[in-house]
Amino acid sequence: MAGTDEDAVAAAEDALYVLTAVLLTPAKFPSVLGDDYPEACAALGLAPLADGYGLVIGQDGAGARWTVVIDDVSLVAVAIASWDCGMEYELSPEEHTVVAALPGWPLAVAVAAPGVPAPHDPEADAAYGPVLAPPDTTTWGSAQRRLGADEIALQWAMWREQIDDSAFAKPGGASAASEKTSAGKTSDEKASGEKAADQGPSGGSSSADSSSNGQASGGGIAESGSSDDTGSVTDTAGGAGRTTGKGHSGVRRVLAEARAYIESPPPLGRVRSSFASGDSRTLRADGPGWSLVARTDDIAFVLLDDEPGEVLPVGRGPELPGLLAALDKLAVRPS
Repeated sequence: MAGTDEDAVAAAEDALYVLTAVLLTPAKFPSVLGDDYPEACAALGLAPLADGYGLVIGQDGAGARWTVVIDDVSLVAVAIASWDCGMEYELSPEEHTVVAALPGWPLAVAVAAPGVPAPHDPEADAAYGPVLAPPDTTTWGSAQRRLGADEIALQWAMWREQIDDSAFAKPGGASAASEKTSAGKTSDEKASGEKAADQGPSGGSSSADSSSNGQASGGGIAESGSSDDTGSVTDTAGGAGRTTGKGHSGVRRVLAEARAYIESPPPLGRVRSSFASGDSRTLRADGPGWSLVARTDDIAFVLLDDEPGEVLPVGRGPELPGLLAALDKLAVRPS
C-alpha cells in the first residue's frame, strides 16, 4: 500500500500541514490497525522494523488527507510529549527520514488545517494504493473492540468505580457483600452478587484514534468474577439483565489463550505494559476476537468481538494475579 514514488512522496511532504502524529512501534501503535505490531504495520504496507515508525498526519495545500511515514521515531515521540504538555512544537521531518506517503488517514482526526480546504480524500492514484480511512464506528467489529479497550485503559478510574467488588463471588460461592460475621460465625445468607450496572461513562478518548463512546459502542458492563475469576455474568445490554450461569465461556477462553502466551510468546506487541499509578502497570493483551485490559494490582476487563458493546469485568480470584504478573514479564514496554 505504501507509495514509493519519490516525486509523490516529496510532493506530499513539502505541502503537508501537520495536524497530529502517532507512534507505530512494538510498544505503542494505533490499535485500530491490528492486534499486534506486525499486523498494524501490514495494514499500512510497511515492514515491521524493530525501531518502528512515526506517522505524521496532515493535509496538503489542497486540503487532501495524507499520512507520511517516517523512521525518525524520536522526533515524533518528542513532538507528542511536547503537545501533551501544552507546548508548541513544529514537527518538520527531514526528507531522508520519509519512508512513504499514504493517501488518507487511518485514524479519525477531529481538527483541520486553517486556510486550506476542508479535509477530503486525495484523488485516486494507483501509485499510492488504496486511500486510508478510519474504521466504521456504526458497527461492532475487531477495530471497535480494540478502541473500546483503549478507552478503558485511558479512563481506568471512571470504569473501575462502576464495579462493586462485593459483586465478585468468593471461593465459597458467596459474594463479599454477603459475608456477615456474628459471634465468630459467618451467616449463611447468600447475596446475589449481581446488579444491573450503569452504562459506561460517556466521553472522552483522546487524540486521533478516538471513536469509542465510553460504552464500548453502546453496551454496558456485564459483571463477572468468582474464585476462578470468571463467575456468573449479568448481561445488561438489554436492560433487564440475565444470568448466564457459572462462568462465561468467552471470558474463560480469553484467560486460557492469555495463559498460552506465557508458554508460547505471541507476535510482538500482542501484550503491552505501560505505566500506571504506584508500582502498578496497565496491561493490555489482545488476541483473535478479544481484548483484555488490566491493572497488575487490580481486576481486568474483557471485550469480545462476539459480545458487541459489552465490557466483562474479571475479579482478582486466586489465578488472575499470577496471570497478570506473568504477562507483564513478557510484555513489550515503552523505551
